[in-house]
Amino acid sequence: MSSTLAATPASSGQTSPRRQIFLSNTKLLYGAVTVLLLAPLAFGAVEPWAIFALELCAAVLLAGWGVRQWMEGEIEFIPHPLYAPALAFVTLALLQSVTGTTSYRHATSSQILLYLGYGMLAFVVTQTLRRGSQLRMLAWALCIYGAVVALFALLEGIAPNGKLYWIWGLEQGGSVYGPYVNRNHYAGLMELLAPIPLALAASRWTHGNRKLVVVAIAALMAGTVFLSGSRGGMLSLALQIVVLVVLLRPRQKDWKQGIALIVFLAVIVGLLVWLGGNELTRRLASIHTETTQELSGGVRLTIARDSLRMWLRRPVLGWGLGTFPVVYPQFRSFYTTFFINQAHNDYAQLLVETGLVGLAIAVWFLVLTFRRALAKLDNWTETANGTLTVAALVGCIGILVHSFMDFNLQIPANAALFYALCAIAASGKFQESVRQRRRSRAHALILDPKPVSETD
Repeated sequence: MSSTLAATPASSGQTSPRRQIFLSNTKLLYGAVTVLLLAPLAFGAVEPWAIFALELCAAVLLAGWGVRQWMEGEIEFIPHPLYAPALAFVTLALLQSVTGTTSYRHATSSQILLYLGYGMLAFVVTQTLRRGSQLRMLAWALCIYGAVVALFALLEGIAPNGKLYWIWGLEQGGSVYGPYVNRNHYAGLMELLAPIPLALAASRWTHGNRKLVVVAIAALMAGTVFLSGSRGGMLSLALQIVVLVVLLRPRQKDWKQGIALIVFLAVIVGLLVWLGGNELTRRLASIHTETTQELSGGVRLTIARDSLRMWLRRPVLGWGLGTFPVVYPQFRSFYTTFFINQAHNDYAQLLVETGLVGLAIAVWFLVLTFRRALAKLDNWTETANGTLTVAALVGCIGILVHSFMDFNLQIPANAALFYALCAIAASGKFQESVRQRRRSRAHALILDPKPVSETD
């Protein structure tokens, strides 16, 4: 539902059609999606210039949305459940900065700007994404983009030279895969994107050759997660597949869904056997060993224990958003020549930087996301709205699981896409054209002669 408020007098006249088209909702949506897709290509948007570009583009898109409202003579605002926790989190960070409770005001101010950038992108997406046709466009755009990035990562993995795009060397080391310095962060991107072609393959509005195409895309994207060698990515992706299978169980009478899943797994296995080699076997075999080492006192667990001691010193409001790398050296309990810039656990870092208040806001945000998304899952394979909701939800589950072992949500490109998918998952139902509703109903009746809902 949307609320409309008068913004200019009626005497101001009608907006010219040319201006309306130039600042249409669809074009603003295209702009936001373009920013979200370019950010991973800029090394995950971790460099200062890339962060500035992301924030600037988000501000320009928000200004464009505001100008469009002014040109039309009214403000059309669609309420969204995630706006409240998002505003609460930014208010907490502002409170830390203004009251001086942050241990480093500059770091907190920089993070506030970054989170405002995330929020502006998510806001533009939720205000401009209104129709089922836009959902289909978005789903296919993300599928094609994911396939291109995965194919590039695959080629880079076959012929690596230790440089990003075979050009830029690493000043501080890393494990290059795709456009990322860290293979775990590439895996995080694929965890967000791979469920989209998987959900499309399971849905009833892709069939024939299109179903085979999305299955192949999903297999390519999932296969590169294993080939990247990210153990956290492998575990998260396996859990995502399990979640999707569970969501499909009530619809297991559709034999085409089972065939699509079998083809998907077969393509993955073939790709891994062909290209994985001994390195993949070694990484898979080391999952149990590495997990045992971490549980018995590995580096990540040690950092987590140190983080707990940090939190106990400031349990309510924390040390300040973005201040973990500044404060941590005072609490580090082991010797290292490396600079520990993240907690390697997004939840521990959130607790350290924002305290119990920040953790409560994050839980509020996630509860709203999952509750609103789960309410839209009835007959989800038969509508664009339900299909993309499941894809977004499964993608978010994957990166949330991975966040126990890494810091994907500290990577701007991955974080921006994550928050945008959360906003899509928690959005209301989108308008579907009469033609598309009839087409979906007719196709569903062919596959299963039971009445289906016309709502989307």
